[in-house]
Amino acid sequence: MPDAAPTQLQCMEVWGGNAPTDTAVGLPGLDVWVFAKPFGGAEAGGDVHYISSCATGRIARWLLADVSGHGESVAAIAGKLRDLMRRNINYLSQTRLVGQLNEQFAESKLGNKFATAVAATYFAPTGDLSLCNAGHPPPLIYRADNQTWSFLERTETPRDESAAVSNIPLGILMMTGYEQFDTRLGTGDVLICYTDALIESHDADGNLLGQAGLLRIARTLEHGDADRMTHDLLEAVRAVHDGNLTDDDVSVVTMRVVNASSTPPLRQRLLAPWLTMKQVWRAWRSGDGTAPWPEFNLANLAGILVSPLNRAWSKRIKPGVRDRREPQMNTDEHR
Repeated sequence: MPDAAPTQLQCMEVWGGNAPTDTAVGLPGLDVWVFAKPFGGAEAGGDVHYISSCATGRIARWLLADVSGHGESVAAIAGKLRDLMRRNINYLSQTRLVGQLNEQFAESKLGNKFATAVAATYFAPTGDLSLCNAGHPPPLIYRADNQTWSFLERTETPRDESAAVSNIPLGILMMTGYEQFDTRLGTGDVLICYTDALIESHDADGNLLGQAGLLRIARTLEHGDADRMTHDLLEAVRAVHDGNLTDDDVSVVTMRVVNASSTPPLRQRLLAPWLTMKQVWRAWRSGDGTAPWPEFNLANLAGILVSPLNRAWSKRIKPGVRDRREPQMNTDEHR
């Protein structure tokens, strides 16, 4: 059963892990639902999910990783991933986070394991979404303006050659570059990140459902809150074929934009520098290496008090991201 009360993230908080959950998470401007069910009803699984909120409440980030292995063997890895999320909690760009994740896996610091992962960062004042994909299935996206479902993927030529092969699992290549791509979300837009249990399910004929089959199912969903859409999607996949979603860990993170340009209260923004330095001091005293220094750029620092300066981050966004739609046999599939 879903958790009764939503989890309201506090400033500088990282929430999640690899335990089962079915709950709402409160973030500025967003309606978020997280579902995780380890294989066989275990108390811990191989899927790891984390959500964080920065000191000012403007930067929301979520990480969904499918780590090789299951159960307790992933618990230590989940703890290290939490530390990296905390270290980067005040960074607007997530490329450093994904690079550090890859380094941890590639240097065998995580028990010779690898993982597919998707990391997403939402900047509440402007509605900008940044996404890094490391060999993970592409997120589903619903665009409220034209009421269509598709996959969110990059299409522009990467800025460097290393990024051309960046869409591979974490821990495979030490020097792989993971670039982020960007898009802008509007009120009512929905992003669904999921693990491969959904696309590795079967259709009514026993064939692999795949991305195309999952997209067809998504187009049958009624648009509602993140809770309803998450559970409707899972129920629809289960109903297609007996045994679906029973042979692997299952995780879904659904995010719906309820306010595309939300600004946290002034008091929270004024307290942010003090909260940040307090956490940096604690990290230095403990020697755990997770000091949450902020990213030093105009939008992240000056934008705390001067809201129009947040748009300096939006100026990075250029054409090159598309919502990839599968060919349609029946236009009535769109909702």
